[in-house]
Amino acid sequence: MNLLEKIRDYFKGAFSEMKKVVWPTKKQTITYTIIVIAMSIGVAIFFGILDYAFNIVLGWII
Repeated sequence: MNLLEKIRDYFKGAFSEMKKVVWPTKKQTITYTIIVIAMSIGVAIFFGILDYAFNIVLGWII
């Protein structure tokens, strides 16, 4: 089996697998995007508060 046949078989398999993919609906995509953004903001706020608290404690220690 030469290189071109291997490449052809690879892409043939890849396209075959892509046909099996179940893509999310527009509503699901929007919902998941909102969840990711909200979680990112929540984690950023949590770490911001944690950083602020550590800076205060470190200021008292120093």
